[in-house]
Amino acid sequence: MASNPLYINDRITIAGWELTEQFVLAGGAGGQHVNKVSTAVQLFFNLADSPSLPDRVKAAAIRLAGRRMSKDGVLMIEANRFRSQDRNREDARERLKELIIKASEPPPPPRRATKPTKGSVERRLKAKAGRSEVKKMRGKPAGD
Repeated sequence: MASNPLYINDRITIAGWELTEQFVLAGGAGGQHVNKVSTAVQLFFNLADSPSLPDRVKAAAIRLAGRRMSKDGVLMIEANRFRSQDRNREDARERLKELIIKASEPPPPPRRATKPTKGSVERRLKAKAGRSEVKKMRGKPAGD
């Protein structure tokens, strides 16, 4: 269990009891150290049932999480970039923080439909007529 709360921003803080950490063996380079020490971190966060997040942020985070999300609504972040357990632990917490910050951004404004200007319509039609004329000239001459 992670005991320290995770401060996202001035409005969102995830309590320590909501985060669960599990340490596993990491693969990759590192020699014998990798085979002996559980340095990789799996950070679990029950995103769907979290009281710390507003509903809009939860929905956006679930969309952003993708395959890292389980059917039960638990988000798993695995960190094994570094050789040290502490640095991997910080990395996992930082990646969770980045995901929630991205999910808490306001949605983009809706697109306003616009019409092409009269001049651009005329230019487009004139260009089409010009191309049509070029292609007609490529054909066989009409026999008079």
